[in-house]
Amino acid sequence: MFWRDLTKLIVVAIFFAACLYMLADVIGFSSPWLGLLMMFNLMGLAKVAEPLFVLRMPRALRTVGPWTLDGRLYRWLGVRGFGDLLRSTPLRYLNHSVYRSGGRRSLAELKRQAESAEATHFWAAVLFTPYIAYVWSRGLVVESVVLAIVQIVFNVYPILHLRIVRARLGGVERVDGLRKAAQETG
Repeated sequence: MFWRDLTKLIVVAIFFAACLYMLADVIGFSSPWLGLLMMFNLMGLAKVAEPLFVLRMPRALRTVGPWTLDGRLYRWLGVRGFGDLLRSTPLRYLNHSVYRSGGRRSLAELKRQAESAEATHFWAAVLFTPYIAYVWSRGLVVESVVLAIVQIVFNVYPILHLRIVRARLGGVERVDGLRKAAQETG
C-alpha cells in the first residue's frame, strides 16, 4: 500500500512538472500565470499525498472557536452561501471526501479530511501570496488583481467554509459523545 501510494505521488509529481514545463515553454517562463498552475499543482499533490502524509494547520490556527458558527463576519462575507454553492453544484466533486456521503464515513475520518483540506488551502495561500506580491512588484497590476481574486475564491473562502464545517463537526462529536455516555450509563 505504501509503495503504491508513493509511486502514485511520484508519477503525479512528474506529470505536473512536465505540464508546468510545457506550459512555460508556450507562454514563457516569466509569465505570471505559471504561479497559478504551481498553486493548483501543490493542491493536487497534497491530495494525492494524503495516504502518505497530511498537511496540518499551524498549531495557533488549528482550533476552531464556537464564534465561527454564529460569527457575523462569516455571514457578512457570504461564507455560508459559498458553502451552499459548493454543496448544491458539481463543485462538490472537487473534494468529495469532506462530505459524509449518506453516513458511510465516520465523523473522525470526515474531520480529518476537513482539516487536511483546510490545511491544503492554507499552505497554498501562504505560498501563493508572495507570488502575487512579486507579480505586483513587476508592474503587472491587472494580473496581480486577477491572481488575488483567484486566491480569495480558491483558498480564502474554502478555508473559511472548512472552518465552519469543522465547528459543526465538533458540535456533532460532542452530541455524539453525550449520547454514547448516556447509553452506557442508562
